[in-house]
Amino acid sequence: MSKRHPSCSGSRREFLWETGGGFAGLALASLLDGDGFSSTAVAAEKSSPPRPLALKPPHFAPRAKSCIFLFMYGGPPSMDTWDYKPELQKLNGKSVNIEVRYRSFKQQTLLGSPRKFNRHGESGLWGSDAFPQINKHLDDICVVKSLYADTFAHGSGLIQMNSGRVTQGYPTIGSWLTYGLGSENENLPAYVVMLDPRGGPIAGAANWSSGFMPAAYQGTHLRSQGDPILDLSPKVKMTREQQRDQISTLNELNRRHLEKRPGYSELQARIASYELAFQLQTTAPDALELSDEDQKTLDMYCVDAKKPETPHKESIGPAPFGRQCLYARRLVERGVRYVQIYSGGGHGDQNWDAHGDVDKNLDIHGPEIDKPISALLTDLKQRGLLDETLVIWGGEFGRQAVAQNGKGRDHNPKGFLYWMAGGGIKGGVSYGETDPIGQEAAVDRRHVRDLHATILHLMGLDHERLTYFYGGLNHKLTGVGDARVIDDVIA
Repeated sequence: MSKRHPSCSGSRREFLWETGGGFAGLALASLLDGDGFSSTAVAAEKSSPPRPLALKPPHFAPRAKSCIFLFMYGGPPSMDTWDYKPELQKLNGKSVNIEVRYRSFKQQTLLGSPRKFNRHGESGLWGSDAFPQINKHLDDICVVKSLYADTFAHGSGLIQMNSGRVTQGYPTIGSWLTYGLGSENENLPAYVVMLDPRGGPIAGAANWSSGFMPAAYQGTHLRSQGDPILDLSPKVKMTREQQRDQISTLNELNRRHLEKRPGYSELQARIASYELAFQLQTTAPDALELSDEDQKTLDMYCVDAKKPETPHKESIGPAPFGRQCLYARRLVERGVRYVQIYSGGGHGDQNWDAHGDVDKNLDIHGPEIDKPISALLTDLKQRGLLDETLVIWGGEFGRQAVAQNGKGRDHNPKGFLYWMAGGGIKGGVSYGETDPIGQEAAVDRRHVRDLHATILHLMGLDHERLTYFYGGLNHKLTGVGDARVIDDVIA
């Protein structure tokens, strides 16, 4: 039996609204002050603001209610993580003619994995020594090894993995989910993004944009330090009576304004966002307040862990990512629909872009995520939340089977892996295969569109039926190309 946080219900919001005479309006004046709106652009007390995030029925019974996407920015190497390639090990150092960029073939030297592989759990899935703690969960994980994408570049690769397209301007996965399903907790954002303390991914906010959908469906960036959301607190202090008098006057002016402009939804949508902003002044800090977590849980997530001296001095340690994983559990527990956490930021070995030395890169980032992700899976499972929470791990593409700069690996969208757990996924399963050296998807090849179709399916949405009309077209997350749910990974 899952245990969702009691604030998931609408009762708290209704209580605040009814007893406060439009309580959210108390913060409205200061919010409007810096937004360029005139006093006539305030919600009328007698008109209900639109609810773009109101709960909507799924197309069919969902397997998951929430999704946590663990994004490894830079592109992790499949053949050094969970796609063991004994043939690559045998051919290490051999020369091969290989496509290093589209239609650009060069003679290159094969690079065997520097990591040690073993089988794990009852399923016997292969895992490298880069992730000893995650490997303990392989019986709950499905490793999809045969994905491919359309671009060798980070920027377009990130955009495609997040929105299904290689160009900016389209809604991202979280936007599609919140548009299709709404939110279970109107006092928190439905779509949350947390970035690595070293920086965000290339293209920045385009990776959590709502594109041509209303802004209500875009991701909300939650900071792990300081105010969770920037500009959330009112700028001017005033008494409750002063605020009440001001908002009553503004509401009356706005009521007159709306009477002359029936159907003016843009204003009402803005007011709805201010209402959420006011609620977030209390709900966001509460969701990110860890004082009510016991020490065992904090230790499991490495929240207080010091930066490790080993295995590599450039590692920032597991505490930042661990804290964000714990936040993710608290958010989905409270009904947040989609949480995306980025590991890796900046340039070079600050992210998973291992051009110089793939072994060094794994030594930096492996310990940063290994225990936190293990803790997340353990915690979700023991709380009864894993069955209804889809956890996804992967990056914008994979890495090549040949050496770059001696010990590194270049970008490779032609064959790479993702893994998924919980939310209706078969555990202990390996799906698809790359070729013997791990360079290209070979068996049960699946485009990223298929991954997106599968995510929507597990959340109760048909990717063919979930459309948004814009510019004369009915748009879909999976676009116009062929897309199929990966049925074999679903329990």
